[in-house]
Amino acid sequence: MKKILTFTCALALCVMSCLCLVSCKNDSTPGKIRLTEATHSVFYAPLYVAINLGYMQEEGIEVEITNGGGSEVCMTSLLSGAADFALMGPETVVYVESEGSTNHPVVFGQLTKKDGTFLISKTKYENFDYSKDLLNKTAIVGRRGSMLAMTFEWLVNSKNLFHGTNITLDTETSFPMMPSVFESTDAEFCTMFEPTASEFVAAGKGYYVGSVGEASGEIPYTCFMAYPKFISENKGTIEGFLRAVKKAYNYINTNPSSEVAKALKPSFDGSSLESLAKAVENYLDIDVWSSSPAMSKDAYNRLISVLKNSKTLTEDVDFSKVVDNSIANLI
Repeated sequence: MKKILTFTCALALCVMSCLCLVSCKNDSTPGKIRLTEATHSVFYAPLYVAINLGYMQEEGIEVEITNGGGSEVCMTSLLSGAADFALMGPETVVYVESEGSTNHPVVFGQLTKKDGTFLISKTKYENFDYSKDLLNKTAIVGRRGSMLAMTFEWLVNSKNLFHGTNITLDTETSFPMMPSVFESTDAEFCTMFEPTASEFVAAGKGYYVGSVGEASGEIPYTCFMAYPKFISENKGTIEGFLRAVKKAYNYINTNPSSEVAKALKPSFDGSSLESLAKAVENYLDIDVWSSSPAMSKDAYNRLISVLKNSKTLTEDVDFSKVVDNSIANLI
């Protein structure tokens, strides 16, 4: 996966080198931010609440969101100047920096601080134990090289479980197909984001047995990124943007999940209020959202450990090359 990702980024850097100035230039109108997201998910709830409750508008910011459908596309959007911000995993920039690039986006704010998947089983467990109950079982965990697959592998490796030895990790199934493949095969476990997980359980198809994020600890999972030049020229806008997201985080943590679901509904027409409320409750229970947009070095180092464990990264990448907390520290 890393080879695919870095090849894509390297190709974009070479082909679009003549567009470098364009990619760093703010072509959006004052107060308007073009944001591309890796996917559209309740996992990113504070962003949508900030928009839907008017917190962005209060800061004089209009956010135009496009779904990139993956980190590679998001990165390319930033490289080409088609987007000002990207919401995606920080591992994307880590890989680009590790390849020697000196002109790449950096993280200016963190949104989620843990893996957002829940481990679903076809069998009910009263006291689930990763070391014992996953032994010699099969788990569908996402495509090889994806953060959900790498984090789960890092977690089970810490429990002395290794793919091909005493556990089987299905890393061939695409993300959208994971629930249906789980349902139709002999795999005993599958990881799922919300609200898919709660809807799957509510339909009587499986049982919650654990939270990958809770078990693996803090890992910077999803972050806002932009080019350093854009950040330096738009500090006020970025500060207002992060302030709105922080206000939404506070709203989510101080209001009933039923009210939060109403705030999310405009962004998720296909989900019921009950499903959204349950998803919010489950994410609050594991403390998945960042209370501060500033990324910690300890969490970053855990991310590096996850990437090195998966063999997608071979050497450390300096925190300061990837993260700019200068504005986030003000929030």
